[in-house]
This record gives sequence, C-alpha cells and structure tokens, in this order.
Amino acid sequence: MRRAAWMCLAWTGLALGLASSPGQAAYLPSAEVPPPVPREFRAAWVASVYNLDWPSRPGLSPDAQRAELLALLDRAAALHLNAILLQIRPACDALYASPLEPWSPFLTGRMGEPPEPFIDPLAFAVEEAHRRGLELHAWFNPYRAHTSSSGTPSRDHISRTHPGLIRTYNGMKWLDPGHPETIAHTRAVILDVVRRYDIDGVHIDDYFYPYPDKKKTPFPDGATYAAYQRGGGKLSRSEWRRENTNRMVQTLHQAIKGEKPWVKFGISPFGIWKTNHPAGIKSGIDAREDIFGDSLHWLKMGWLDYLAPQLYWTIDKPEQSFPRLLEWWRSQNSLQRHLWPGIATDRIGKDRNATEILRQIGLTRRNAAPSAGHILWNFRPVMENRGGVGTRLKNEAYAGPALPPAYPWLGRATPGAPRLSAEHTPDGGWTFSWLTDPAGQSPPHRWVLQYRLGGRWTTRLLPADIRRWTPERDAAPELLSLFAVDRNGNAGPATVLQAGP
Repeated sequence: MRRAAWMCLAWTGLALGLASSPGQAAYLPSAEVPPPVPREFRAAWVASVYNLDWPSRPGLSPDAQRAELLALLDRAAALHLNAILLQIRPACDALYASPLEPWSPFLTGRMGEPPEPFIDPLAFAVEEAHRRGLELHAWFNPYRAHTSSSGTPSRDHISRTHPGLIRTYNGMKWLDPGHPETIAHTRAVILDVVRRYDIDGVHIDDYFYPYPDKKKTPFPDGATYAAYQRGGGKLSRSEWRRENTNRMVQTLHQAIKGEKPWVKFGISPFGIWKTNHPAGIKSGIDAREDIFGDSLHWLKMGWLDYLAPQLYWTIDKPEQSFPRLLEWWRSQNSLQRHLWPGIATDRIGKDRNATEILRQIGLTRRNAAPSAGHILWNFRPVMENRGGVGTRLKNEAYAGPALPPAYPWLGRATPGAPRLSAEHTPDGGWTFSWLTDPAGQSPPHRWVLQYRLGGRWTTRLLPADIRRWTPERDAAPELLSLFAVDRNGNAGPATVLQAGP
C-alpha cells in the first residue's frame, strides 16, 4: 500500500537536514513500516426533514444552528466516523444559499426566509467537517416537493413557479418524474451545489416515486403518460416509470462526473429489491413496481460509486434477514462498486439493542476488505447514546480511525511522498512540518499521520491544508510516519522518521 521513506532519500539534504541541540538526537529516515490504517466507510445520515437530526427545530438563531452542527460533527469525529451525509434539499427547498430554490422552512421556520444574520449552513458544514477529517456528502431528495410540515410555499417555490410539474399524492406534493422538465430542474439544482461547494459526494435516498398509500392509489401521472404515448412511446406505464427514474440516475451520474470526477455519487434504495430475492425473503413493497426504482439495474450499469441498501431489519428475522440480504446484494455487485448497507440505529429500544447494531457492523466487515463500510440511520440515537450505542461504537466498533476505501474506477494516480522535516522548539520539544511532493501524480486531499510513543501507535487524519504538527514537549514520538491520500482515496508512499540514538 505504501513505500517507506528510505525510497525517497534523494531529497533528504533538503527535507531532512535537521538541527539538533547538544544532548538532543535528531530524527533520521527510517525503513520501518507502521501498522496499516483500516479502510472502512463509517458514515451517518443527518436528516433535516421534520428536524429529525439537525437543526433540532425550525427558527433557531444562526449561532444556535452552528453550535448544534459543531456538536454533531465533534461527536462524529470523536466516534471515529469519517463521513456525514447531510440532507440539504428535503423538499425542493434549500439549507444553503441556492439561486434556484427557496430557503427551507426546516431551517428558518418559514419557506423562503433567509437566516438572519446570514449564514450559509452548507459552506459552514463542509469547512468544519473537513477540519475534523470528515467527508461531507450532500444529500438531496430528487422528487419530493412539499411536505405536510413545510408550511405555505413561498412565491419562488417550484409548486408556484412551475405548477405543471407538480402532482399531489397522499397529502404531499411531488415533482412528476415523467415530465421532461423534472430531470432538468433536479440536475440543475444538484450541479449548482457540485460547482459551488467543496463537497465530497452527492447522495440520494429511496424516495423516487412516492411510496403507495394504504389503498395503493395510483400516482396521478396519467396526463404525462398520455403525452408520452402521443409522442410514440411504447413502454407500459410501469416500464415507463422505471425508465424515468433510470434516466434521472444516469443523467445525474454523468453530470456529476462531467463537472468534478472525484465527487462520489451514492444512492440508498429500499433494502429489498424484490420478494424472493433471495429465496424466502418477503416484502410488502416491490421497489420496482411500487416506487419504480430499479436499484439493481443501476448497480449493474455502474451509474453510482456506492450503493447503500437500507437493511433496517434484524439479523434473526428470517423473512427480512440482514445477513442474507447483505450477501445477496454482494452477489449482484459484478462491477465491484462499494456496497455499504444502511443500519437502523433509530430502532434501538423498539426491536433491537446496541448489541444488534454491533453485530450487524461485524457482518458488514466479513470478507469485505478493502471495501468495508456502512451508514447509520440516523444520527440522533448516536448523539443521545440511546441504549449505550454511542459508547459501544466508540469503545468497540470504532476503536481507532479508519480511512474511507479508495475508488479505483475513478483513477489510480497517487500523491507523492511528503517532504517531512523535524525542528527543535524553543522549549526543548519538536515540531514536524512537511511539503507536498511536486512530482506526485495527484494532489493530497488529506494527510495520515501515525506516530509511536511508548510502544503504542496513534493515527491522526488531517486536512490537506495542515502542514505542521507539534506534540507535547515531553511526548516526542519514537517513530513518525506521514503519507497523503487523494480525492479518490488513493494513498501515496509514506515518509518515516525515527528518533536518533
């Protein structure tokens, strides 16, 4: 995975020319290889709809919103998570400064009303997540347009500016997926965020066509389907609906990669593709026929970088068995995209305890390296330490940091070895600083710093703009290793220094 610093000694005259005081030994290049850093996607959904996770209620002051978000990110970093999936578009509204859609009522309390004093929550979230070594994936709902809790639509909401795109179903408003302008609008909204913000990923969940009501009332898209038929369309209504969703997924994937190839595209569909897949699995929902989302097709076509089927059932429930569903999805992953199931922490206390969550995480790790991962739904139970789950995650499941897996299909270029040097501080300690290798094939996105002190290794993940580390004066490490990781998760060679005799 990494080459040691002795392979990079051509520049030691520049990088490792170290000063030393009488009685103090300098740091010297070392060929010792530190322990490997685990690879695992450890993420959590942070939902804004209905104020499930953040902000805790609408209309908080910007200072209170920032404080809540910082507490959430601090908790995620302390638990050794490495990604947050932040919902920024719950219903054709925005928890960021959007030129295309109004401010969300879940943020300010009233649709279209900006924060006062002004803040851009997404810009703040990206900066603070990266500062803590966390990826920030922007989570969008592509079709939901208005909920029962959204209040009166503002004048610039799409239900008022383009009412012909809107269909009402089960008390909520939805964009009609079959209308040609729906994909164009959704694409424009998401690409605007990809262009203007330094996000690490785009995420969409399982809300494609709406879930059916108890009466299985048909979605009211008859006029749109009739227009399709008048234009010569031959697909059945179900096939046409699936194709509308397929086209949306493919369009988003192509558009995101065309703008910023390193931005990941992930989808979290309903966890059961179809009853009896695998044999004996039962579901009251047929994702292909009820919400018209053929996630297996997207996986096989490679229109995503990771799939996160929502496996919200327990291990021992035979008709929706977590391990059997996980293995079935893995068996379908012929292109070897990342498969990171959703795990339902929100059901702790209902039909499971924290032990169930840890057992499920253990199953996701079985035979999964180097592509292990999972996503917790949702973050509030972790913040609350419901059933002790936060404590057990920190002490057992996430005992140390992990890097997200690499995405080899996005490129295999690697950063160069850092030019690492050590200097004495006036108080008798050490400061380590480094420069990027200009000959590297890709720029660093983060640094992985590992050091050994008293025989014990510690790993720290640092953002790319950090170029200096100073340990406590009496805690200078015996050995220190540093390597870079790029946007695609590819690691470069390490530079390793060892305290001299």
